[in-house]
Amino acid sequence: MGPSVLDVLLQYWPIFLQGALGTLKYAFIAVFMGSILGALIALLNLSKSKVLQLIAQIYVTVLRGTPLLVQMYIAYFFLPVAFPVLNNVTKETYVLIALIMNSSAYVSEIIRGGIQSVDIGQTEAARSLGMSAKNTMMKIILPQAIKNILPALANEYIAMIKETSLAGTFMLYELMYTRIILANKYLSWQPMFVIAGIYLIMTLALTRIVRILEKRFSVSD
Repeated sequence: MGPSVLDVLLQYWPIFLQGALGTLKYAFIAVFMGSILGALIALLNLSKSKVLQLIAQIYVTVLRGTPLLVQMYIAYFFLPVAFPVLNNVTKETYVLIALIMNSSAYVSEIIRGGIQSVDIGQTEAARSLGMSAKNTMMKIILPQAIKNILPALANEYIAMIKETSLAGTFMLYELMYTRIILANKYLSWQPMFVIAGIYLIMTLALTRIVRILEKRFSVSD
């Protein structure tokens, strides 16, 4: 049987801690950068140009309709060939590109939904008062849409925490990668229980924070 799960946790907790911090870091980068890119995609989708709408819709459909692991492999092996200028970047960058693009597809839908949830009458009223489309969006629509967008973004971060487990396939130091490290110490099943427990703790804690955030926003309404 070997050592117990508790013994493995107590002996190798620094390894698990570093892996957990890596998971949180990669998930944050993916959602943060994905939010910036996703906002652009959402605006393209909401534009009056049919061509821009089509580009945004194809982007979202492809990235949401294909497995993240496949996207990681494409980024890892295809990008250096297609763009030789990227040959000198680290393997971490390729995986992060895949994570960011994947997150941006989901975030773009979150932002688009948040914007469209605001009553169209407010846009019409603002435009009738002489406000430009840009000012209407920045001063009227977005401040209200943000209440719907932020909790959903937090949920996307929670989902991305679990998605980053695939990054260990490419030897990035995140939580799932710790199983490879500890496999060299002839530990097979024990690390998996510790890893599952850490994922559970992180997601439950963040889910609780999201619920508090949603309640705060609902009270402010």
